[in-house]
Amino acid sequence: MTKKLCIFFLFLGFLPGIAQEQEDPKVGLVLSGGGAKGLAHIGVLKVLEEAGVRIDVIGGTSMGAIVGALYSAGYSAHQLDSIFQTINFNILLQDELPRSAKTFYEKRDSEKYALTLPFDNFNISFPSALSRGQNVYNLMSKLTLHLEENQDFEALPIPFFAVAANIETGKEVLLDEGHLPQAISASAAIPSLFSPVIIDGQLLVDGGVVNNYPVEEVKRRGADIIIGVDVQDTLMKRDELRSVFDILTQVSNFRTITDMRDKIEKTDVYIDPDIKPFSVVSFEKGREIIDEGEAAARAMLPNLKEIAARQKEKPAPQNYISPVESLYITGVQIEGNTSYPRAYIMGKLKIQSPDTITYRDLNLGINNLSATRNFNRINYRLAPSNGGHALVLQLEENSSKTLLRMGVHYDNVYHSGVLLNITHKSFLVANDVSSLDVVLGDNFRYNFNYYIDKGYYWSVGFRSRYNSFSKGVSFDLANENSGFESEGINKLEIDYEDLTNQLYLETLFQQVFSFGVGLEHKHLSVTSETLNTSGPAQPSNGEFDDSSYYAPFGYLLYDSRDSKYFPTRGVYFESDFHWHLLSSRDNFSPFSVTKGTLGTAFSPVDQLAVRISSEAGFRIGSRSNNIFDFFLGGYGNDFINNFTSFYGYEFINLSGDSFTKGLLELDYKFLENSHLILSANFANVENELFEGGKWIKWPEYSGYAIGYGLETFLGPVEVKYSISPERKESQWYFSLGFWF
Repeated sequence: MTKKLCIFFLFLGFLPGIAQEQEDPKVGLVLSGGGAKGLAHIGVLKVLEEAGVRIDVIGGTSMGAIVGALYSAGYSAHQLDSIFQTINFNILLQDELPRSAKTFYEKRDSEKYALTLPFDNFNISFPSALSRGQNVYNLMSKLTLHLEENQDFEALPIPFFAVAANIETGKEVLLDEGHLPQAISASAAIPSLFSPVIIDGQLLVDGGVVNNYPVEEVKRRGADIIIGVDVQDTLMKRDELRSVFDILTQVSNFRTITDMRDKIEKTDVYIDPDIKPFSVVSFEKGREIIDEGEAAARAMLPNLKEIAARQKEKPAPQNYISPVESLYITGVQIEGNTSYPRAYIMGKLKIQSPDTITYRDLNLGINNLSATRNFNRINYRLAPSNGGHALVLQLEENSSKTLLRMGVHYDNVYHSGVLLNITHKSFLVANDVSSLDVVLGDNFRYNFNYYIDKGYYWSVGFRSRYNSFSKGVSFDLANENSGFESEGINKLEIDYEDLTNQLYLETLFQQVFSFGVGLEHKHLSVTSETLNTSGPAQPSNGEFDDSSYYAPFGYLLYDSRDSKYFPTRGVYFESDFHWHLLSSRDNFSPFSVTKGTLGTAFSPVDQLAVRISSEAGFRIGSRSNNIFDFFLGGYGNDFINNFTSFYGYEFINLSGDSFTKGLLELDYKFLENSHLILSANFANVENELFEGGKWIKWPEYSGYAIGYGLETFLGPVEVKYSISPERKESQWYFSLGFWF
């Protein structure tokens, strides 16, 4: 009897297993982290869909969280393939925002410095990471807008959770509720690459630090069958350990690889793509990585089809997720702005409410705000409200207010220079910026700017600039100015000094043009040691001018170019008007100077950019001296006053009170960051050019150049060889680093 009872109870013990076999098994998917290698997850998902496997829960870490969250949100594997093939990961992984997101002040600021470091309390420190991760957050927000405000990740089309790590305690944090883009950003915040993300008061980083393959948690959430995709690093051989980074990566992988021995045993279908040839940043090889993931999953296709056959309920049909094109914004709610006024933030966003805006406008507004660098991170969500959405901004203000910035440069005019900059924010008011540039080298210069940035409203600025250089120029410059006899002199060494102070107001016009008006004081000192004697027909002690000038001025700017130095698309327009009313110079009579530039860039085919531009300028009024004439020649990007570059001629080789100039350039990008540039420019330069229609004639001056340009972290490196048919002489131009 006892024996029969034992057999009976033993039979009852097997019943749950038999019932389990008969029930619809719940399948869990584990997606590990691995940087760019995580793109292999997309290839695996393609095969899972082909096999007909229904996924009931997804757990992901880092890149696994990104792919897993989007798949859980309703995207098909083929949609994810298309999305990730079009992403520029170089931009995504960096803080560099689109140039269009920056004000004109911020554009000038960001295209001048090679290195920027926090400098609070005069102590140099380093950023917490190379990137704030704002671009990743923006992309995830765009791709999950169709979910609206889904706070429970269990309610997604496929239940999902992500793994992050609390950087203060070292503990694992499971993210299965809240704002999905924020959770993804936290799980993928690779230490040193992306800044930590704050969620519910916790400082979170990449979950791979604590659990890069969350198989246990997927099982705890009820999964009967586990499919796992492992794209983690393997240990490198001795000959592969070539750098400090390689060694640190090897050490950090010890624990992960050891843990995987137990985790693999808990995985029913273990998929291990052959991605050893790739690194965590091999995003440019995304197509190959996705294909490797698909190949590894296809090798397990019989197992996957067997699982699908056991599932009674088949996967729900997937609908194509159309991108959100427009939004009706009912209002804007701002949280976390303790230092910056609402008017400043709204001015940057340029969003009026209630109003219907495109997603592009929303993204541009967020980028405008991020470009100020006043916020470590800008989280936002769209909460349903009155038939539309309320934009809820959660701002994390940047506590660092002082920056130390540096740059280096060399060119044929200013020669060598090292740029040191101190920038301080919120000096007098919350939204102001004070910046002092000092250039040490062959020619001392400084540039001070104080700017109260009011975004879309009128901004106020003051700038003071001292600029100096010495250069050999044509004798005609001195002869026209002073009228003395040359006595055999055909070239003069000119010492040029310019001190300019401006007080101005600036605003946006039609949201794209920058319009400004102001008052200017300018002191010019132009001398030459070549002329060391004085006489009735010679300037005293070689002095051409040593006078102050006072003028109201105005300008209008438009710049949609994608790059200042090597633009491939966009339009540039600049016009400037100065009315010089007063001067300390004897026998001064008022005059005005007007000049303008219009240019465009476009790419008719890949890797080739065409740039076309035209410039013109003229003076009206007194011609008592030619200091304010237009001087053409040489090559430069940021010449002051009325100096203009012109291929084929030396610096300040052509002059007149009016000019026209045209430029055509072909830029072929034949290697990564390398440019071969062919240039041709034409000009007419003379006095009173625009009187009597004289400007409508064949160009009198021309020049051609061939050059090589290389984009570096110091700025562009350019070498150009030019020639002018009229002069039958050639010129070499060389520059290194950002122009300042």
